Amino acid sequence: MAPGPTRAGWTDVVRLLVIGMLPSLVQGACLRRPLGVRLIAALDTHARGCRILDDLRERHGPGPVLVSVFGRKSLILLSADDVRRVLSETNVSFTTANREKAAALSHFEPGALLITPGALKTERRAFNEAAVERCAAGPWFHEACRAAVEEEIRPLVAGHTLTYDRFHAVYQRIVRRIVFGDAARDDERITELRDKLRSDGNWFALHRKRHRLRAELFVRCRRYVDLPEPGGLARAVRATPAGAEIDPVAQMQHWFFAFDAAPISDYLTLGLLACRPQQSARARTDRAYLRACVMEAQRLWPTTLALVRDSTVETQWPGGWTLPAGAAVISVSPFFHRDARHLPYADRFEPEVWLDGRADEEWSIAPFSHGPAECLGKEIVLSTSATLLTGLLGSDWRITSSHRLGPGRPLPRTADHTSLRFAAGRGAGPG
Repeated sequence: MAPGPTRAGWTDVVRLLVIGMLPSLVQGACLRRPLGVRLIAALDTHARGCRILDDLRERHGPGPVLVSVFGRKSLILLSADDVRRVLSETNVSFTTANREKAAALSHFEPGALLITPGALKTERRAFNEAAVERCAAGPWFHEACRAAVEEEIRPLVAGHTLTYDRFHAVYQRIVRRIVFGDAARDDERITELRDKLRSDGNWFALHRKRHRLRAELFVRCRRYVDLPEPGGLARAVRATPAGAEIDPVAQMQHWFFAFDAAPISDYLTLGLLACRPQQSARARTDRAYLRACVMEAQRLWPTTLALVRDSTVETQWPGGWTLPAGAAVISVSPFFHRDARHLPYADRFEPEVWLDGRADEEWSIAPFSHGPAECLGKEIVLSTSATLLTGLLGSDWRITSSHRLGPGRPLPRTADHTSLRFAAGRGAGPG
């Protein structure tokens, strides 16, 4: 009889739920709750959760650990090799259309690529790729993005203080212009609708679907696609052929939603550079280095806390045991991104790992995922971030809040971007 997988004991299950899952629910899986973010940062819950996973690996070895909660089987990955396997076999043995993810995202993007199962996913992926490639090949799109960023950040550059609320409001105007065109700049209702539905998604299947709100969101989005001269990604959507099973506006919802992770990492990147004058000076003139700084902030504080797949077929694992179809497979991003046993730079800011290829070789470091499900909008997001931060770095910012982002000590595993504050002026501040 073949041996079975390592199974977590009930005490480990409780610890994983309380320290691992509960903080994610508190801060919000789809829409961050500022109070929840501050609470988990104060408790540094990511550090606590990583210690639990490290303890499991120490006691049981690097193989995955099977957890069963209310009859739902979940496989917790503990080795980088297993992460590579799952990400590379996505769309073959594993799917991004995880049951819990679909329950959350279906509140506002039920037809999106990320939660599309089966053969339909190939057709939707092809449409998304074609639309994004059309933008990448068009100078008009890059010029429109640059203009949107440079115009919108002027009030931030001219001000003497910077808070996340001000930064986020500006970023939302940028996102509306990039996704729907300049005509959507002041359409705050479209962002309000999206965020109301994302807030519902924080409750997964426990919150009822608000179909009227979702219909209103889709109608408003469609108006920008149907303009005589649509702008932004909407222009590419209009020009990209779509099959009968594809609603282009439904695909746009994920682009609109996915952009919201970028301001968090961009704002934390600004905090890191505000404490490091030499690196900040280099980032002002070296765009590749600035992009590496953004990627490094995403490694240090991943906005996607777990890469989750469901198995679509029985899969064989070392040791001769079989994982059934329909099980969740989970890679916890803070654990792998800051694995001190494997990464000598785990808890320090080291953008060079993105320039010399060390980080890219680690599939377990995956701010934009890897493999067949790698984020299609990666280049658009990074280009937008680099343009935005180039503009902001023209001013000297110092941190005026009590964040510990400076060099000389390990960076915290959990960061609160919502209360990070800056003032214009020289000096590294208290960070």
